[in-house]
Amino acid sequence: LPAGGVSLRLCSTRVSLEGINKPVIDRIIRVDHAGEYGANRIYAGQMAVLGRSSVGPIIQQMWNQEKDHLKKFNELMVAYRVRPTVLLPFWNVAGFVLGAGSALLGKKGAMACTVAVEESISNHYNSQIRTLMEEDPEKYKELLQIIKQFRDDEREHHDIGLEHDAEAAPAYSVLKTAIQLGCKAAIFLSERI
Repeated sequence: LPAGGVSLRLCSTRVSLEGINKPVIDRIIRVDHAGEYGANRIYAGQMAVLGRSSVGPIIQQMWNQEKDHLKKFNELMVAYRVRPTVLLPFWNVAGFVLGAGSALLGKKGAMACTVAVEESISNHYNSQIRTLMEEDPEKYKELLQIIKQFRDDEREHHDIGLEHDAEAAPAYSVLKTAIQLGCKAAIFLSERI
């Protein structure tokens, strides 16, 4: 079972939409799909620059988990009949540029980017968990399980970044703040557009 034990089986049937808060679920799945798509592009950019370096296998390991996350959200979009954000083409380019650009600063720059992004995503997932718990934890049990597992994976990536000298990156605080502001904007836009 990839991604920390969460089943990534294909959804052979669509889920029953009866009784769910469709606008909330649409917003959650749309933004999480966009976020995992963007994370995949960030790691692709980092691998393009650092793939053959000593940190390449670590980045690849994190990227593999993000690929599993994206696959699951692709399935959830079909199952819950959620349209993707129209901003995917932009996130495609922006994510790759962010990943490659941070990697051009070296291993520490790439890890600083990882820390900033994964901290933002973990916090965002926590907010979604609170929302679903307030809605109906039993009704959204499977979605809650997925989001909790992915949040834990993102926290692990965050910690890996710290263990690999993210805080020693040039202008770490400025870099982290700028990336996290970008993440907040991406979340805001992807939920709505």
